[in-house]
Amino acid sequence: MNLCATAQLGGLIVLSNNDFSKKQIIIVFFNKGEKLSFQNDNILIRTSDDKIIHQSTCYRLFAVFVVGNITITSGLIQRAKKFEFSIILMTTSMRTYQIIGATKEGNTLLRAKQHSYLSLDVAKHIAKNKMSNQRILLNAQRQKNDELKQAIIAIDDYIIKIDTSLSISDIMGYEGAASRVYFKNHFNNVVWKGRKPRIKNDMTNALLDIGYTLLFSFVEAMLEIYGFDLYVGVLHRAFYMRKSLVCDLVEPFRCLIDDCVKKGINLGQFKEKDFVVENLRYDLAWKKSPDYVSVLMQPLLDNKTEIFQYIQSYYRAFMKQLEESEYPNFTIR
Repeated sequence: MNLCATAQLGGLIVLSNNDFSKKQIIIVFFNKGEKLSFQNDNILIRTSDDKIIHQSTCYRLFAVFVVGNITITSGLIQRAKKFEFSIILMTTSMRTYQIIGATKEGNTLLRAKQHSYLSLDVAKHIAKNKMSNQRILLNAQRQKNDELKQAIIAIDDYIIKIDTSLSISDIMGYEGAASRVYFKNHFNNVVWKGRKPRIKNDMTNALLDIGYTLLFSFVEAMLEIYGFDLYVGVLHRAFYMRKSLVCDLVEPFRCLIDDCVKKGINLGQFKEKDFVVENLRYDLAWKKSPDYVSVLMQPLLDNKTEIFQYIQSYYRAFMKQLEESEYPNFTIR
């Protein structure tokens, strides 16, 4: 099955919010023999027998998510550079392995500021923003038993402790403790065995992994445009081959995926029978991937403007080295 979903999206440094709303994102699940090419400043998706099944103007593109194996021409790469859109190449398990196109790698002033930044203030700000959204989701539950009420109180306490933290390990410790309390009480409608990234030992963890991967790639594509060194974070500090800054800036938005996964399970959009289980590992059946990604991408598209404004405001605040209080916040609705 081929999915070609489009939504209004965008975000170049020179764009206004109005310009941004006119940009598009395309997600394509490629079947054998299908091709991605260009013609007259349009991006085309063709079947193995050369039939055009989708066409978009390069002028309006923000990003093309490519899932599966394809052939890309040098001309298409040149168009991605010229029109400043990103081509995000992903495996069939939806892991990003390459981004081609719109980057500002020459933003040396920004990167110098990143490499010299030693304060804990922005790290605290990001962690508290994430935990505040976790609290909002827990507090939104209508039926609150004693355990849930205590969980909300515990997260409030951890947020306060973040302010008095003297090291990154302290901040990460409180953030991790809050997440353990949060996940247990957020996913109180399923059998929850704990958050186990990449292990996929149940459907819920597998769904979270897919959603978080989409979110990661979404934020990474925006950060690339500004020229950030993606490997230098403020909360997740430099670690070999880890895009620490992306790990940082997805944190306030993880709640969007958490909420979507819980609602999808409750509404029956996500089903155990759609997963292949091998060696206790849950993998989504390929033919179901377009349907599931469409659902998991929706909260990101619904909040596209907020995410754009957050990344834009973060860039401006970091360049000006503003106080913590002047960095952006994202609040889940």
